[in-house]
Amino acid sequence: MDGKRGGAEPWVDLVVNGNAGRLKQEPRLALALADAARAEGARVHETRSREELEAAAHAIAERGTQGVLLAGGDGSVGAGLTALSHAYAVAKRAALPPFALVPAGTVCTIARNFGVRGDPVACTRRASRALADGTASLRRSSTLLVADDRGGERVAVIFAAGLAVRFFELYDAAPRPGVGAAASIALRLFAGSLVGSAEARRVIDPTPGELEIDGRLEVAKAWSLVLASTVPDVAPHLRAAYRAGEGRGFHVVASGLPARALGPQLWRVFRGKPLVGEPRVDTLAERISLAFMGEGAYVLDGDRFAARKVRVAVGPAVSIASG
Repeated sequence: MDGKRGGAEPWVDLVVNGNAGRLKQEPRLALALADAARAEGARVHETRSREELEAAAHAIAERGTQGVLLAGGDGSVGAGLTALSHAYAVAKRAALPPFALVPAGTVCTIARNFGVRGDPVACTRRASRALADGTASLRRSSTLLVADDRGGERVAVIFAAGLAVRFFELYDAAPRPGVGAAASIALRLFAGSLVGSAEARRVIDPTPGELEIDGRLEVAKAWSLVLASTVPDVAPHLRAAYRAGEGRGFHVVASGLPARALGPQLWRVFRGKPLVGEPRVDTLAERISLAFMGEGAYVLDGDRFAARKVRVAVGPAVSIASG
């Protein structure tokens, strides 16, 4: 699985998530990514399960690396950061390595926030060389550390609950998930909110839950959306977390408005404008907790998780190679 560069030990590592949407649709793409990385002297780790990802992360942490490329979609980013953060802690390494994101999923919102887009093979070749040579342009970014009452603790970039969970249910059921499918669903819900469609109400209307921000309990007891992000765009062209990156913490946006009042504000999100109408939250924070009234769910970097209570805090800082 290892590559060579001029007879020297490999300097960087490529972690390929074989379950990423685009890689499942295009099996040959994974082979092309691996070939491109090996040509630049990278070690290649092909993973299809959490166990394989954790094994790759521990191997990287033990041997050391000058940088890690994460190939896949948004979920691959969160899963990779989580596995490597845990592995580096076990190996007692002080700092995580630099990361490069290879856009090989169906949407790749996180990579787009760092200016990474285009042909994933070219991205792999370019990032492998730049990380190995120490010439990569790196951007320091905070992350989220998310823990729930099911025992999970994960590093992530975008956390969302409420309408985001139900949006991803529709998205995952789409015949061909991708940017087009996401845009189509968003526009359908926008139109539905204007006429009061049953689908728009089911997706957007508030659900019971208690929200605490930096130790302060919010008065509202039902929320349509709860969002915490360290990057501005939480979906293509949806700049909901427009203040992300301003401080050490993350941007929190929440609304308790029903579909008929929240749905029509989609244009404000497109333009990076704050939501209006109460109850709402729009602030920078360092920790939040959300307690659902019964069984609940949340989304991390596009992946869904079930829980009754979830806590979000400032995670480890990481360096991301920008496009």
